[in-house]
Amino acid sequence: MIRWCWTGEHGAVQERRAADTEAAAPAFANVALVVGSTGTVGAALVDMLQSTDAPAGPWKVYALCRRPLPPWCTSGPNAVVVSLQVDLANAAAVAAALAPLADITHVFYAAWSPRRGSPDAVACETNRAMLRNVLSAVVPSCPALAHVCLQTGRDEFVDPFDPVMGTTSATRPYSEDLPRLEHPDLEDVLLIELPGFVASHRDRAPITWSVHRPATVFGFSSRSGRNVVSSLCVYAAICRKEGAALRWPGSRVAWEGFSDASDAELVAEHALWAALELRCKNEAFNCTNGDVFKWKQLWPALAKHFAVEWSGYDGEDKRFKLEEAMAGKEAVWTEIVRENGLLETKLDDTTTWWSVDAVLNADQEQVDTMNKSKELGFFGFRHTVRSFDTWITKLKASGIVP
Repeated sequence: MIRWCWTGEHGAVQERRAADTEAAAPAFANVALVVGSTGTVGAALVDMLQSTDAPAGPWKVYALCRRPLPPWCTSGPNAVVVSLQVDLANAAAVAAALAPLADITHVFYAAWSPRRGSPDAVACETNRAMLRNVLSAVVPSCPALAHVCLQTGRDEFVDPFDPVMGTTSATRPYSEDLPRLEHPDLEDVLLIELPGFVASHRDRAPITWSVHRPATVFGFSSRSGRNVVSSLCVYAAICRKEGAALRWPGSRVAWEGFSDASDAELVAEHALWAALELRCKNEAFNCTNGDVFKWKQLWPALAKHFAVEWSGYDGEDKRFKLEEAMAGKEAVWTEIVRENGLLETKLDDTTTWWSVDAVLNADQEQVDTMNKSKELGFFGFRHTVRSFDTWITKLKASGIVP
């Protein structure tokens, strides 16, 4: 699974940790707290870290999510993965759940409370408070905590709800050196607040961080604020059920122009690489598959998976929003689930129409560069067309879509 070259440079971190803690060697080489463990990237991280060949392993994993585990998650006792259910917006609940976990060495934060329907400022502050609650609980109680990985996204450069005009928009492809948009965000918690948390505990070692900014994530989860693959599979399944063609809902730019994507497993690999590579400390990185694609390459593949006719871009007057077209389809999805013996899910569990609309209705090409990662030794990549096909196949095999 790991496609990047492992150099073993985490040894210096391990030596520092051994010097800083006088306790006997733990049963696990490292202990991860994965926040947002049922999202696309969080689920990939949990799977990767519990594998027997995970770099710097064996790992113990605390897998934290807000709601009870979905039916596709492995249940039962697991010595490697400990499931935690916590509402990150509740500071007291976060402290009660995390403060006793004194053995955490790495935090992988991949949670996001969707801001749809909320003013941007309110939603951003809500998410900053969630991250702040986690750090407030683990920094004082985890003396071996060495690194925090934070997943954000392209919103640092482009707000999908307020298209960027001017200088930033003209600098595509976006590099890591571009200045972020001037509004408070999650990254500020690491850059401004984390040093204060550490400084208030003089007896502890420094904590480093890394930021990871994927593009549109292709992954496996029926619980994600922006699960494009799952949503498109449900759309295709509903089209087949109703005997309708799989119509392209979006823009000509998205259909014919270049786009990039981020395979969830690649993002997980990238986060683990940065957590263990000494040269990556306190750096922000883009993270995409390393190629570009056009949606007109993926649309026929989606239709083939669900045995449905398809149509491509057919003019601006034929554009439509999936959020509107799929309104009121809950009963149709329930019938699809019953007829195909799928895992019981509600339509809202498996889809985020508004986020798919934002991706498919792009009016400008959006692509990143990963030069900083390559210069520091990360050479992981994914073939995006194959990635799209792989995740559809996994969703079908897991009984989430027919």
